[in-house]
Amino acid sequence: MKPKYLKRIADSVLHLSLEASGAVLIEGPKWCGKTRTAEEIAASSLYMQDPDALSSNLLIADTKPSLLLRGKAPRLIDEWQVAPVLWDAVRFAVDQRGGTGHFILTGSAVPADNAILHTGTGRISRMVMHTMSLFESDESSGEVSLKSLFSDDYTIEGSSRISIEQLAFAIARGGWPQSIKEKEHIALRRVYDYLEAVINTDVSRIDNVEKNPARVRTLLRSFARNISSVAGNSTLKNDAPSVDEASSTKTIATYLNALRRIFVIEDLPAWSPVIRSRTTLRSSPKRHFSDPSIAVAALRATPDTLLDDFSTFGLLFASLVIRDLRVYLQAMEGDLFHFRDRYGLEADAIIQLRDGRWAAVEVKMGNKEIEVAAANLKKIKARMASELVKDPTFLMIITASGLAYQRKDGVYVVPIGCLKN
Repeated sequence: MKPKYLKRIADSVLHLSLEASGAVLIEGPKWCGKTRTAEEIAASSLYMQDPDALSSNLLIADTKPSLLLRGKAPRLIDEWQVAPVLWDAVRFAVDQRGGTGHFILTGSAVPADNAILHTGTGRISRMVMHTMSLFESDESSGEVSLKSLFSDDYTIEGSSRISIEQLAFAIARGGWPQSIKEKEHIALRRVYDYLEAVINTDVSRIDNVEKNPARVRTLLRSFARNISSVAGNSTLKNDAPSVDEASSTKTIATYLNALRRIFVIEDLPAWSPVIRSRTTLRSSPKRHFSDPSIAVAALRATPDTLLDDFSTFGLLFASLVIRDLRVYLQAMEGDLFHFRDRYGLEADAIIQLRDGRWAAVEVKMGNKEIEVAAANLKKIKARMASELVKDPTFLMIITASGLAYQRKDGVYVVPIGCLKN
């Protein structure tokens, strides 16, 4: 019997996407809940990785793929990349049928560029599914709405119910749906199992190029040590000497690309406001995993060791905040960036909506850092004003615990345990 479905913010995103497109592709890391979410709305399903039907399905896909598309709409085609020809078959079927809402495709890996003939533009829309946010896992009270912060007259208040110890566990457990209500030791073990599957199998299957598991493990550990930073590929290589001399910066890039294609890592791009700026902005992305628990497992850490190392805890907390903001922004059709200029002025996150409104966010573990963070955010606002960029809608500091309130200078202080979309 399947466990009770936990409502996701992606549910509404999927509904809207189906109303607008003939087909929707849901991408994201394995085990993040793509199939389960799709099943909630699908009227019929095809599971390409079903071992009892795999050989038959591949044969049909090779001879007449349209047969696999028969069924009530919307029809779920799970792990479509097992037979990449299905992409073009779906695109053609959408053209023939007209209208919207015919197919839902799910995939936990991006196939090679030459595996499909057509991009699907105008027929197949894409949405990336993330692991669960703290609000979706019922750990955040949701007393502060990110969407409402963009309103003119929104008053915030709230109190986080997540202790520092619970936050350390939430980071180590991750937002994997099947682990949310699970016993602690089981939930933590599952992340390690996930990591081992990535190292020993998944990263090589994506392009059918065998990769050295020891190198992959070392690279992931280096990536985890540099999480929430702008470390380049050469830094990652130097930080983790390889098991042999064959590894080069080019090899690192190849491995990282494979990890991106299976949605293990998800870097945060730099913000580039449309300005004729005299200030040089840094364009390097910040390093993040798709879920901070992967970093914890790569470091061989536990909730207790995080509590003993607040420096690492803080970097992983920042990564958890980025994950949650990505989830919340998906329903708002917003984008997430980081900001850094050549003088060292930076913000952990820049939220930008499609209508041009934006907000700057700093992430801080404790209350002692709030004054410095607020001053930094106001410097960014002043810097952008000098470059003729319109003012941010709001400035916000996301903390690990405490109360949600607005300072006298207008800066919001919001614990991650109070935030929702």
